[in-house]
Amino acid sequence: MKLSADDLAQIAALTLEHYNQCAEDFRAGTRDHDVSQNIAALLRHIEAEPPFTLLDFGCGPGRDLKVFTGLGHVAIGLDGSLRFAEMARADSGCEVWQQDFLKLDLPAERFDGVFANAALFHVPGQELPRVLRQLHATLKPGGVLFSSNPRGHNQEGWNAERYGAYHDLPSWRRYLTAAGFQELEHYYRPAGLPREQQPWLASVWRKL
Repeated sequence: MKLSADDLAQIAALTLEHYNQCAEDFRAGTRDHDVSQNIAALLRHIEAEPPFTLLDFGCGPGRDLKVFTGLGHVAIGLDGSLRFAEMARADSGCEVWQQDFLKLDLPAERFDGVFANAALFHVPGQELPRVLRQLHATLKPGGVLFSSNPRGHNQEGWNAERYGAYHDLPSWRRYLTAAGFQELEHYYRPAGLPREQQPWLASVWRKL
């Protein structure tokens, strides 16, 4: 069923309100999450000369912005949540843009890499092709997109107060390929566990 403009507005508003309300708990609960595998997967595929200019798409409270800047790169955050944007600016000292994922306004060919860690699954499937094209356009030629999302069987809908879309690998590949990306690698997380205990699908893509 096609989502209306009102449906999309409600999805964005309620999901962002959830994150605004639980921002402090979210920061405390994710502060020590180890996503070094994901950060390394993005950085090793970028072919530009460092320091890289990176967009942390769905930066949350700013944990990974601090990692990127600590490695010597120029990182800009983007999040739809007002509270997360405020936290990320204060904690990282980085520039952070507050933008609804469904109403992006991104500069053309600005970034060497986009790090979308646990973010793009909030985009409804009908809007995902447009959002991916916008991320494609904000990357420099040959730039790299990293994404990690909770995987599923191509279902979407409400999970408590958050809206999510849960893709399998073939579906995700179709979306990214159609948006002009070439797959570089994919893997499941957490590492070292049986597949049924790896709920996260991570993938890395180059802009064609």
